[in-house]
Amino acid sequence: MTRTRDRIDIDFATLPRAGLEAVRDAGKDVLDCQRVLARTGDNVVGEILLGGPPFTEWIHYPQGDVSDPVTHGEYYYHAHAAAQRRGEHGHFHTFLRAAGMPQGVRPAPVPDLVRSDIRGEPMSHLIAISMDEYGMPIRMFTANRWVTGEVWYAGRDVKAMIDRFAVAQARPSWPVNRWIGAMLRLFQPQIVALIDERDAAVEAWRAAHPDRNVLEDRELEVTSAAAIDVERQIAAVRAALSRKR
Repeated sequence: MTRTRDRIDIDFATLPRAGLEAVRDAGKDVLDCQRVLARTGDNVVGEILLGGPPFTEWIHYPQGDVSDPVTHGEYYYHAHAAAQRRGEHGHFHTFLRAAGMPQGVRPAPVPDLVRSDIRGEPMSHLIAISMDEYGMPIRMFTANRWVTGEVWYAGRDVKAMIDRFAVAQARPSWPVNRWIGAMLRLFQPQIVALIDERDAAVEAWRAAHPDRNVLEDRELEVTSAAAIDVERQIAAVRAALSRKR
């Protein structure tokens, strides 16, 4: 298990104004969704569990996952066994299906990939969002291929997919759908860094264990992780925008 970093510090001063404004606007969307749900005593986790079976380890919520047939963004929420949660209640996994990927993107040429493990339309895991017991986000992480059953794509291609993720539909919850898309944009700089660290971790593991199929190695699960703080991120972006005026 990869240790979670306290956080990934981003030098927002290096980002162009348009990029900072996009991150700022995403932050507004995140807060709006949280605020709307909080008015009725709800949060994004409770909302996605609503109407499903009693909360049970490993079960996907909602059942059948959430998939947008237009954007091809997809996500679900679940929890591991209590001993593996590391202070989290559960986490969202986010994906992009092949039909929504940038033109020309192809799976990475991985020699030890077990193709029989791939079912259905190819998809790439983008990022996972860990949630605490109060339904608030606490960290983001990437995972090895066997964890999500994805097709493995090169980091540069996964990073290009982030802007394409969206679930623009009312069900199962419009606030949650909107919130997840906004979270990927609010923390896009950190996600880019985590994807780079994912690739570095996989290559380091392959070099250290040349006799193993790294993408199927159950000893390598989380490939990068970092704590996140919505309010801190928004404040840092606002400060950077103020300095650019």
